[in-house]
Amino acid sequence: MDLVYIPEDLSSCPKFGNKSCPPTNRSFRVRVIMYSFMTGAMVITIFGNLVIMISISHFKQLHSPTNFLILSMATTDFLLGFVIMPYSMVRSVESCWYFGDGFCKFHASFDMMLSLTSIFHLCSIAIDRFYAVCYPLHYTTTMTVSMIKRLLAFCWAAPALFSFGLVLSEANVSGMQSYEILVACFNFCALTFNKFWGTILFTTCFFTPGSIMVGIYGKIFIVSKRHARALSNRPENTKGEVRKNLSKKKDRKAAKTLGIVMGVFLACWLPCFLAVLIDPYLDYSTPIIVLDLLVWLGYFNSTCNPLIHGFFYPWFRKALEHIVSGKIFRSNSETTNLFPEAH
Repeated sequence: MDLVYIPEDLSSCPKFGNKSCPPTNRSFRVRVIMYSFMTGAMVITIFGNLVIMISISHFKQLHSPTNFLILSMATTDFLLGFVIMPYSMVRSVESCWYFGDGFCKFHASFDMMLSLTSIFHLCSIAIDRFYAVCYPLHYTTTMTVSMIKRLLAFCWAAPALFSFGLVLSEANVSGMQSYEILVACFNFCALTFNKFWGTILFTTCFFTPGSIMVGIYGKIFIVSKRHARALSNRPENTKGEVRKNLSKKKDRKAAKTLGIVMGVFLACWLPCFLAVLIDPYLDYSTPIIVLDLLVWLGYFNSTCNPLIHGFFYPWFRKALEHIVSGKIFRSNSETTNLFPEAH
């Protein structure tokens, strides 16, 4: 999600001419390093999330309610890497927007939409894991395919309506005269918020869902420890009980991994959303280099998600092996067993 630094003194704007790029003292070497780092993050984001999307779509063994939510979230991260990050990279390195005012509004709207969509997906995944771990007997009747479809529709539609509606109406910059001058002076494109919308965005779109997620995973952690103690004190007499216990362990491990995903998300996006909340009350005095770092820290969350899957999920590594080796193109490859330890 883009942020903006608004200089206190815009009196020097006319000497650059309308719609010019402000001069930058960033050396060629620094720009090459920035481009290299950001391109690397972009490549990992695009191809890592593409592997998740292909794996869950192709392999039937991965067709589960939780994984469909993960597939949709990976699509969000993929779109961020493919559509948003390349243009943000050029803007961050060159300190200028070369792509026109119309595309600027689309870029800002889509950027905010994808950021909020990620939060809503994580909330939905937390709810899914809550029922799987805390109420396993009711899970299959509660988290049905139709319920997952409704959750996904909400996860995409609500952020889209909010983001595009807010940016296109320009309500987020209402009353900000310095912002209007800045846009008139320079080839400039960044998303900023006045005090009212900065507070609304932080409270309703980050703090509230973030608090819900932390509460849910806290409950999951307590229940998981209780289940672990109960299993350690009970002998496994039958093959059916062994399989049932393996299933419970798998659910707890999935909840723990997704809890890590949530923790990384909060660590990456919390500083950015705090800037959205606080910067309007500081008269937009936060240096632009700091705001750029916060935005890219948020983007880096989409880079981390496939790395977390690769580290914690054996099925991801096996699916990646099938994709890279070309085994995925063999007949009946969609029925490949990605969990051999379960048999």
